[in-house]
Amino acid sequence: MTRDRSTFPSPVPRAGAEVSQPAPWPLDLLDVPALRRSGTRPAPLRQFVLKTHSRCNLACTYCYIYAGPDSTWRDRPVHMADATLLRTAERIAEHVRRHGLREVRVDFFGGEPLLTGPDPLLRAAEALRGTLPAGTGLDLAVQTNGVLLTRPVLDRLARAGIRVGLSADGGNAALNRRRVDHAGRPSWPALARAARLLGERPDSYSGVLCTIDPCSDPVEVFTSLLDLHPPFLDLLLPHANWSSPPPAGPAGPAPYGRWLRAAFDHWWDADPPGPPVRIFQEIIGLLLGRPSGSETVGLSPMVAIIVDTDGAIEQVDSVKSAYHGASATGLNVFTDSFDAALDHPGVVARQMGPAALAPQCRACPLTAVCGGGNYAHRYLAGSGFRHPSVYCADLELLIRHIADRLLAALPAGASGAPPPGNMP
Repeated sequence: MTRDRSTFPSPVPRAGAEVSQPAPWPLDLLDVPALRRSGTRPAPLRQFVLKTHSRCNLACTYCYIYAGPDSTWRDRPVHMADATLLRTAERIAEHVRRHGLREVRVDFFGGEPLLTGPDPLLRAAEALRGTLPAGTGLDLAVQTNGVLLTRPVLDRLARAGIRVGLSADGGNAALNRRRVDHAGRPSWPALARAARLLGERPDSYSGVLCTIDPCSDPVEVFTSLLDLHPPFLDLLLPHANWSSPPPAGPAGPAPYGRWLRAAFDHWWDADPPGPPVRIFQEIIGLLLGRPSGSETVGLSPMVAIIVDTDGAIEQVDSVKSAYHGASATGLNVFTDSFDAALDHPGVVARQMGPAALAPQCRACPLTAVCGGGNYAHRYLAGSGFRHPSVYCADLELLIRHIADRLLAALPAGASGAPPPGNMP
């Protein structure tokens, strides 16, 4: 059933919270019923992120959740109750049956999802396997800061088929100086131990997420991350927007693009090759005509959703960097299906492809590759999310550079990558 906009109430800030102006586009200006009448159909959700714990044992200085504009976590239960886990599993199974999905991914996030130990994750895995239709593929993973990952915990997660991803700013103590606990103590010793444990269990190791600091040396960061032996790397732009710009980098244009360009060259020229890096592989694939697999770049529809500790169904966490309550949908697994979320204007906007982009993005020759950048990075208070990415210049620099390197590597007469000379 298609809902009217009025059934998705605007977020209400908690008492005493600073009120940020929400986003008229898409919340008020996107006519979802008209889109549905015109034949536009949603893409089913395939990734479900369960916030099993709403608190964190670290106080990273750049955290967009706990140091950002959205403070809804303060009013949520500290951890997800078993009844909420079970109801979420039932809703995921319902969505799988309704759309005939062959496989889904479920990620356990926080806060820090291991703050209550592995037991809630193991119970969730059991509930999911007990409710999903027979034969449904289930990819399970937990994203952790590594502080609480011990050998017995890893053994239990491995037996349950739950892979583990680490969050790190690099592969040494100095690069992780911003990742401290609430008493200011460094998390690096525990993170290094977690990486060693995962290095011994490669089948359980899903990779490392690293948020870029443009003032760090990209080659040092990249090479030090390799010391953590990750099977996969994700280099993330800090969540920022036009109303809350990213941290300033070194002088000159596109500091994040220059950082990523240097990291790309080191990765591209490595012999033997290093692990896959998501943003680089995504851009290369898009240049060669393949669809994107994430929201970082490209125009593929968003197919991920969050379930918070109280069962609230929310847009993915990056939107929280815009304003208080930005990820809210007004839905909950106890009362609503995931199909209801597919008609929320914020979710619809992230499945619309070029139609959701600003006019200057739709006219840009890089649109098919850039895709307007991450949705959260397009926000401007008072108007919403229909703007170019705040990292527009950085993405342009990186995409053009990768296109140049890719074209130079192709055999003479080969086609596939767009000639950089045809990108004005």
